[in-house]
Amino acid sequence: MKYYIIAGEASGDLHAANLMHELNNFDKDAQFRVWGGDLMQQQGGEIVKHYKELAFMGFVEVLMNIRRIKSNFELCQSDLLDFNPNILILVDYPGFNLRMAKFAKENNILTYYYISPKIWAWKKSRAWKIKRYIDKMFVIFPFEKEFYKQYNYDVEYVGNPLIDELKKKKELLPDRQTFLKRNKLNEKPIIALLAGSRKQELKYILPEMLKVIEHFHEYQFVLAGAPSFNENTYLPYIEHYPVSLVFNQTYDLLQHAQAAIVTSGTATLETAMFNVPQVVVYKMNKITYEVGKYFIKPKFFSLVNIVMDRTIVQELLQKNLPAKITDELSKIIYDEQYRYQMLESYKELQQIIGEPGASRRTAEIIYNDLIA
Repeated sequence: MKYYIIAGEASGDLHAANLMHELNNFDKDAQFRVWGGDLMQQQGGEIVKHYKELAFMGFVEVLMNIRRIKSNFELCQSDLLDFNPNILILVDYPGFNLRMAKFAKENNILTYYYISPKIWAWKKSRAWKIKRYIDKMFVIFPFEKEFYKQYNYDVEYVGNPLIDELKKKKELLPDRQTFLKRNKLNEKPIIALLAGSRKQELKYILPEMLKVIEHFHEYQFVLAGAPSFNENTYLPYIEHYPVSLVFNQTYDLLQHAQAAIVTSGTATLETAMFNVPQVVVYKMNKITYEVGKYFIKPKFFSLVNIVMDRTIVQELLQKNLPAKITDELSKIIYDEQYRYQMLESYKELQQIIGEPGASRRTAEIIYNDLIA
């Protein structure tokens, strides 16, 4: 079978790669043409565009790159038709993927969506588009099935692929001393910085995180480098701060962290799965923020709180972030009852998220549908 898969960021590359691995187990003749990253390429994907060239977030950033985005979309349209796949599989990344879904529908290409866009948090009206253009939707949170029922759209709940990845990686994680020695770290307790995987996030959020360091001399701060960047990307931000930088070791870092400051996204869920108390932050271009707040009014913006439908971790947005982060981090570290309550709530979250096997379940459904 021929599979055309589109993933537009690092997390999508990871989950799409795991899905491809499982599809290869079912379909020995699988051919993959992809928009994604190195992990998808390792599973046999022929890359059309790397996700590093696709990550535009925010009103201003999109406007500044509108010509490039249009060019990417036109390339994807023509390439999809040329490849003529048995199925198009879209992975999250809704701004681009929902437009491609419409195009695919108009050209009678079977289209499945793996990992629903978070439309239940904002832009709920997109559910109608999804119902119209997507032949089958795979969701990874139990409450998403109920959400789509409001639109008379039956979706497949397959579990969360993050659990698969965590299970696989946790078995290989080093002990504390090995991790410290490998990265030339000292014996101080660790505060992890997870600053995101997009250039805009580094630009607006990382500097706010770094300003907190001066208030916690008894801790060492360790920054998780995103796979889409290299050391030179981070150097202008961190060269004047006592912070260590590690690459390809995010889970290792979380395994040994006492607390974390996390950019909103999948990383908030990963941090919770490692039982690391966290404070969640987000900041964007001022114009994007001012425009967006009139159109997007989610109850929560971190996955931990969204899944639990209550405040488990504090969400700090846009203004006065260093002072707010310092206050919240102090509570997480020094207030034992506060810390305990967060960790107890994580246990509930982990039960809701469920068991591993999402990638395999999804691949089996896709393959069986194709051969039916």
